[in-house]
Amino acid sequence: MKKLLASILAAATVISMTGCSSNSGEGKPYAGQELHLYNWGEYMGENLISDFEDLTGATVVVDYFDSNEAMYIRVANGEPYDILVPSDYMIERLLQEDLLQPLDKSKLNCMDLLVEGVKGLPYDPNNDYSVPYFWGTVGIVYDKTKVSEEDLQREGFNIFLDTKYKGDIYLYDSERDSFMMALKALGYSMNTSDPNELNEAYEWLLQCVETMDPEIVTDEIIDNMAQGRKALGLVYSGDATYIMSENENMGYFIPESGTNLWSDAMVIPKNAANPDLAHEFINYVSSYDGAMDNSSFVGYTSANQQVMDELANGDFAGINAYLPRTGNPNDEVFKYDEETRKTISDLFSRVKIAASNA
Repeated sequence: MKKLLASILAAATVISMTGCSSNSGEGKPYAGQELHLYNWGEYMGENLISDFEDLTGATVVVDYFDSNEAMYIRVANGEPYDILVPSDYMIERLLQEDLLQPLDKSKLNCMDLLVEGVKGLPYDPNNDYSVPYFWGTVGIVYDKTKVSEEDLQREGFNIFLDTKYKGDIYLYDSERDSFMMALKALGYSMNTSDPNELNEAYEWLLQCVETMDPEIVTDEIIDNMAQGRKALGLVYSGDATYIMSENENMGYFIPESGTNLWSDAMVIPKNAANPDLAHEFINYVSSYDGAMDNSSFVGYTSANQQVMDELANGDFAGINAYLPRTGNPNDEVFKYDEETRKTISDLFSRVKIAASNA
C-alpha cells in the first residue's frame, strides 16, 4: 500500500527500547506492560514510540507489514496484537469476519480532535471500531515542465493513454489502484462488481501497457519522481507530498471524474491482550503531540484537525497533495467484496503479463 519504503521493513520485527526515564514506574500507570502493535513500515514519527513509552512506562513491540493482505493472514490465524492500522476496505473485511472488538468510547478522549471528513466513513459509520490514523487520496504526480495542466484537465486519468507521454509514465503495482484509475477514466464506480465494466477497465489497462510502455513500480516511484525521471505517475497523496517537497517542478492532480479517498485507522483485534493500553495508545497517537510527530515526519495527512491545519500552512504550505480533496461526489471509499477482489486480481495478473510481453 501507500507507505514510504514499506518494503524495506516488511515482515521485520522491532522491539523498541523502554522510555528514557530512570524511575521505576512511579506515576506511570502501565509500567511493565507491553503493547503489541502491527503497522505499516515507515509509518510513524521518529519519536512516537519512545515518547509513548516514556509517558506510560509500557514497552511497545512493533511488527511491520507491507500489505493489508499480509496483515490479514496473521490476524486471521490468531496472532495476538493489541493495535492494528489497516486500510478502510480491510477494516470492513475484519468486521465482517468478527475479528475486531468495539472501542470503549469512555476510554477515548480524542474523537473531538479529529477532522470531520475522515470520521464516520461507510465501513464504520459511527466509529464504533476504528479511529482514523492517516488519510488521503490517489492522484497523478506530474512534472510541470513536461505535462500541461490543460492536458490533465481535459484527459484526467486518460492521460495515461496519451501517446504524447509514451515511455514516460509510471503505473503503481497495485491491482486496486490500477483498476480504480481505469474505472474512473471510464466513468464507472471504483466499487463496481459489474463484469462488463470490470472487463472494460481491463481492456483500458491493456491498452495502456501495450501502447504506452509504462514502468510498473511500487515505492521506487517516490524517489524516481522526486528526481524527475518520468513525466507522470499514479501515487498516493502522502508520497506526492514528499515528492513535491523535494522537487518544486512536481505537481499533483486529481481528475474530476473521481478517485479513491482512502483512510487507515487504528483498530483493536478481538483477541487483544491489553485493550486498556491500546485505548491509551489511540489517544496518544490522536493527540496534538503524537499526531504532529507522525504527520510531520511521514508526510501523510493527519486526522488531527489542528495538526493538519498547521502543517498545511507550515511545513507543507503550497503542497496541494497534503490536503485531501473533499466534497467531490465522484470520490469514493473502497468497499470490500471478495468475489470482485478475486476478479480484479486475476485480471491484473493478465495486465502484468501483457506488460512484460509488450
